[in-house]
Amino acid sequence: MEGKAINAALMAVQRDLKAPKSNTNSFGKYRYRSCEDILEAVKPLLNENGLVLLLGDTIEQIGTRYYVKATATLIDVATGDTITNTALAREPEEKKGSDASQVTGAASSYARKYCLNGLFAIDDTKDPDTDEYRRESQNRAGASGNGNANNVPRNGGNTPQTGAQAAKTANDPYDRKHLNARLMEEFQRTGASSAEMTAVIKAKYGKDSAKALSELDLKDLCDNLETYLAELMQKQAG
Repeated sequence: MEGKAINAALMAVQRDLKAPKSNTNSFGKYRYRSCEDILEAVKPLLNENGLVLLLGDTIEQIGTRYYVKATATLIDVATGDTITNTALAREPEEKKGSDASQVTGAASSYARKYCLNGLFAIDDTKDPDTDEYRRESQNRAGASGNGNANNVPRNGGNTPQTGAQAAKTANDPYDRKHLNARLMEEFQRTGASSAEMTAVIKAKYGKDSAKALSELDLKDLCDNLETYLAELMQKQAG
């Protein structure tokens, strides 16, 4: 294969890397992967392909806010060639229950995770051609047209839900109330401002607010808010 050997080695890592979401958010009831999950999965592949990975952080000020800039550097052991990728995560102005070092550490973890996501082409979204995506779309369409099996309102309404129906609603990843709660949690966790959230929604979905998003787009925003914020920050910084 023509080109630098490090490019072929990275291609092999991207092809073979499987980084499952092994952690569960107890409040939002969704699964996610951490920086540590990615590193654990990628280390054997780096060894197989003669690569070394280095991670580092710097602090950068953009406007009046501070950001952790993570840099991942991939090194070909045989040739010394390198490939780098960067990502930004903003330190929230305040995070209850955390001291300053913990706030910076959390921002570092977020930045490093999305830096690795970009370097190793880890995609958090479902491919529209997959059976899973189609099944979820069909389930959402059926829920929108017919309600649940007993035609009981999911969110509010005058008809009370049984315990089983309420549990089903809580476990539905596309339930509007569930998604709104998830988005609020992500909004607070990332330290995003209202203006930044609006900018992300406008750029990604062409809408003016989260209320105008479909359940599918709202779930996508919940799943990828950190990534979209990092992209926005990089554009503003550039």
